[in-house]
Amino acid sequence: AADRSVTSFQAGVNKVSWLLIRFMLVMVPLVLVINGFTKSDWMEALLFALSIAVGLTPEMLPMIVTTNLAKGAVRMAKRKTVVKRLNAIQNFGAMDVLCTDKTGTLTEDKVILECYLDIHGNEDIRVWRHAYLNSYFQTGLKNLIDMAIINRAEKEGYENWDNAYKKVDEIPFDFNRRRMSVVLEDDKGKRQLVTKGAVEEMLSVCSFAEYGNEVVPMSDEIRKEALELADRLSADGLRVLAVAQKNEVPSESIFCVEDESNMVLMGYMGFLDPPKESSAAAIRALKDYGVTVKILTGDNETVTKKICNEVGLPVDNILLGNRIDGMTDEQLALETDRTTIFAKLSPMQKARIIRVLKDKGHTVGFMGDGINDAPALREADVGISVDTAVDIAKESADIILLEKDLMVLEEGVIEGRKTYGNIIKYIKMTASSNFGNMFSVLAASAFLPFLPMLPIQILMLSLIYNISCISMPWDNMDADYLKIPRKWDASSIGKFMIWLGPTSSVFDITTYILMFFVICPAVFGGAYGAPGVNGALFMSLFNTGWFVESLWSQTLVIHMIRTPKIPFIRSRASLPVLLTTTAGIAVGTLIPFTPFGYTMGMQPLPPAYFPWLLVTILLYMALATLLKTLYAKRYGSLL
Repeated sequence: AADRSVTSFQAGVNKVSWLLIRFMLVMVPLVLVINGFTKSDWMEALLFALSIAVGLTPEMLPMIVTTNLAKGAVRMAKRKTVVKRLNAIQNFGAMDVLCTDKTGTLTEDKVILECYLDIHGNEDIRVWRHAYLNSYFQTGLKNLIDMAIINRAEKEGYENWDNAYKKVDEIPFDFNRRRMSVVLEDDKGKRQLVTKGAVEEMLSVCSFAEYGNEVVPMSDEIRKEALELADRLSADGLRVLAVAQKNEVPSESIFCVEDESNMVLMGYMGFLDPPKESSAAAIRALKDYGVTVKILTGDNETVTKKICNEVGLPVDNILLGNRIDGMTDEQLALETDRTTIFAKLSPMQKARIIRVLKDKGHTVGFMGDGINDAPALREADVGISVDTAVDIAKESADIILLEKDLMVLEEGVIEGRKTYGNIIKYIKMTASSNFGNMFSVLAASAFLPFLPMLPIQILMLSLIYNISCISMPWDNMDADYLKIPRKWDASSIGKFMIWLGPTSSVFDITTYILMFFVICPAVFGGAYGAPGVNGALFMSLFNTGWFVESLWSQTLVIHMIRTPKIPFIRSRASLPVLLTTTAGIAVGTLIPFTPFGYTMGMQPLPPAYFPWLLVTILLYMALATLLKTLYAKRYGSLL
């Protein structure tokens, strides 16, 4: 099988990963150099820089991503939907264009033989019999149309139509000719070539027609009459196939496409494939969630338009496969946004349309169930198939619907956007707080006579914070956030870091000043380095004060960044998030008062510290709320 194209999810994760790596490659050497020169202890500076590198790493990102995706897959499974590739969940949410085949996806996939007519529009059982022989003797995979022809014949007692014939050879179907032929020989040795296929492609090989009970040359008038009948049938919502035959067949045993010539047009077979009951509601729901639906089909444009009208899909423009072949990708790109129906497509044309849409920046889903849909299913960001699809379509798909209810598409879009939202929350809050911490560390490294926090303390801070985030996959998402397609944007993470990151640095530096000039001197009876002041204990208390303040600010910012609304009032986190963040703050605050904290170089904080801490955190939350509001107004979205 061919390699799958890179999806929107994969491209987004790669960009975000490289953004964080570049950030670390810049900041960590800076910390090393500044501490090495200012403290003159390069080994200690190296350990500190390495701990900073670990602290900068969003260690929980793989778990957060995987848990979010798995949670979405479990929820979809309850709707009897199989998610074969987990990252398809997020691509579902990012999808802003859904391309779909018509047959078996929008329609019931129960094709019924409705009529068999000569070219005058009169019922003619000979047309049906020849179509039956063609379908019965073909050795390839029998599609729904073949089965409809055969099943009705068996139901009405015509299953012996094939008894007098044996197959000599066949010319298989392909998506360029859009027809297939069988060469038969009856029990008297008479040979006949029987062909059925798409109307225009069949007319192109017919030099004669059965007209008024006789075979006559195909004139322009007869061709026009035949096309008009086919158009009327298509306008009634029927899929139309033409049937032709010829008796002048060579005695050889191997035949080829060139033998499909000078055929006699017999008439048409009309098939009914009604739309699913849920199609119209699903299309409306997708529109409400910002997803544009386009039809990519190998069928006739007239019957496709009829189905679109029945399911409430407005048709803005129709583009046929023969025109697409003459277009460059740039020309096709101009047509894709304004076109609703792409008809008479080959499998590779379907895949090409999806590729062009992706190149324009769309996240594209494709839903199909046939052999001809496999390339498009593999090209799409998210390939969707149904339980009645052929094996190759199900193999190529990312998601398989086990029931015919298309409303599961809406559920998939919502789950995908919840998944993305909870992943991007973690990335943005972690990246911005880490960015702010680096500013704080650089400032402290430049002006403090000691390390602002020991390496082991930095690692403990990172551990507690990441455990606080472990419940993020179970967080709530604001309803209005789910209405818009969401895709990965590494540049937005960079902007977010610059906007929100330095905010925490302001209050970190405030804590430095408070601890260095007020609280520590008050506890130890003098400034750092003054006679009688224990420098090690002074540094330990300073480290502890920043550890607790940094933990509070990092953890509470989870509630600030998870929503553009006012936290705790207009938008409340889920109970698991409330519990883990509260527990993280409580544990981190208590550690300095335990023997474990002592082994980590901490000491109990004086009571006077905590009023200052509360004021600092409240001011930080107020400023973060203001800045996130300004950011959302400027860039259109917080997350």
